[in-house]
Formats: sequence, C-alpha cells, structure tokens
Amino acid sequence: MNQNKDQKSSIAAIILAAGASTRMGQPKQLLPYKGRTLLSHVINCAIASSCKTVIVILGANSDKIEPQIAQFPIIIVKNSNWNKGISSSVACAVNYIQEKKLNMNGVIFLTCDQPFISTKIIDQLIEANNLTNQSIIATHYEKTLGIPVLFSSSFFSELIELRGDNGAKKIINKYPELVKKIDFPQGKIDLETVEDYQQLISKDDANP
Repeated sequence: MNQNKDQKSSIAAIILAAGASTRMGQPKQLLPYKGRTLLSHVINCAIASSCKTVIVILGANSDKIEPQIAQFPIIIVKNSNWNKGISSSVACAVNYIQEKKLNMNGVIFLTCDQPFISTKIIDQLIEANNLTNQSIIATHYEKTLGIPVLFSSSFFSELIELRGDNGAKKIINKYPELVKKIDFPQGKIDLETVEDYQQLISKDDANP
C-alpha cells in the first residue's frame, strides 16, 4: 500500500505482549532477533505500516519490558488480568480504544512470537479491508486462519466479551462468511519453546 505518513488508515495495531512465556522460561518479548528484540521487531513493523496508532499490551514482566520499548512512538497499556489468557489482552486493548475515544475503524492484532511478521503483511490486511466488504481479514497458514488479523469496529463489542485463551480465533471461526484471507505461510512459525527459538536462530545464522 502506497500510503505515506500523512495518510495513515484509521486502524490501530494492537501488539499482544502480556504473556508470561512460561514454556520459554524467560520473557520471549526480549529475546534477540536480527539485532533487536522480538518485540521491537514487531513494533517497528507496525510503526512503518499504514496503521494510525500502535498499542502494546503488557502484563507479565512489564517492569522488564517497558523500559526496552519506551523510546518508540507507541501507547503502552498494562493488562492487570493478563493471567486470564490472551482474550483479556484483546479486551483490554479494545476497552482502551473506546474509553479514550480514539475513533478507530478497526484493529489489527499482532504478537511478538511470529518472527516473520512484516510491514508488508500488515499493509496487505489493511488494503484487503479497503478493497472488499469483508469485516474480518485473517492471515492463512498451515490450514488455519489466525493472527495477524484485522477486525472492523463492528466487532469491538464481541472482542471485549471474549474469555480464556481462545483469543480472536473464536470470532474468526464464528463468521466464516465475513472473512477474507491473506496467505502468510511463514505465520505457522511461532516461538513457544527454547527449541523453537534455537531453531530459528540456527536457520538465521545459516542464511545471513
């Protein structure tokens, strides 16, 4: 999408980074990747995209993570209910948008454990939303639809009502007729364990 900085879409990028990374054994948000942290990588992608606003939801380890991202032109929101699952961060973000009257036409949910996220993918979601009447634009990988995903503001009330660890996928599956998919094969690669991360780094070292 050829939008410049003055032509941002009224879409907020929501980076869900509140998890405790229990399977990783350390905050994966701060793991090094390509000269920066995983969280800084996705933040940079979102800032460079056509999204008007970038919101980062923190929870576990926020005292360690926040100082590492405070320099970015982003909004940092703390989710005190982060231990209730990813849906609590989704609701926290949408509640913030509504309470602050940010007047967004939609949101894109991102995580920091998909290392191959890019500005291009984010902008493809926005472009598909602009060109079609579909109100959910989801990425497609490994026979599933998921994050990154764009929801129009008509879904804000349902997003707030989500519970548990299902996250936004529950809504994607509920309204298949409203979903436009964007292929993102590398979206299947997410980092849950130390082994996942080591495999990513070893491949990266082999292909500098």
